[in-house]
Order: sequence, then structure tokens, then C-alpha cells
Amino acid sequence: MAKTETIRARIEPDLKREAESVFAKLGLSVSEAFNLFCRQVVMRRGLPFAVEIPNEETLAAVRRVRAREGLVEYDSFEDFQEDMKSA
Repeated sequence: MAKTETIRARIEPDLKREAESVFAKLGLSVSEAFNLFCRQVVMRRGLPFAVEIPNEETLAAVRRVRAREGLVEYDSFEDFQEDMKSA
């Protein structure tokens, strides 16, 4: 079937660049990736991933991270692993 329809969408420039980079690594153009997405939507009769409204606990955690509250920094991955062992 010939591809004759055009879809226009607005997207944040940084998101577009990052997505194009991922698609390129997969050997896909944006059009091919979008076609794959649409085929999955049709096959699954819905989005091909879970979309959920986060609960209040998750929202609070997101707000804390965005505010950089209570974050712990480590000098190395080994330090992180040691801290996790004692948790």
C-alpha cells in the first residue's frame, strides 16, 4: 500500500533530536519508527505501553527529586554498592 498520508506534530526540539538519535542507532527513520508505533497501537488496540496516573506517593517522590531534596551523591559505584548493602 502506498504511503500517501502526512501527519504533522509539534515536539520539543531536544526530544526530537534525542529520539532521532535512538532511531538512527536502530536503523530507523522517524517515519519508520512512527509507522511501527502506529502498527503496534492497531495490533494491541491501545497504546503499546502502560499509561497510568501516578499515586500521591510517587508524585511526592518526583517532586522531591525535581527539587533535589534528600539526594545522596557517591564518589564511586563501589561506595553506592556498600551503602546499598547496609540499607
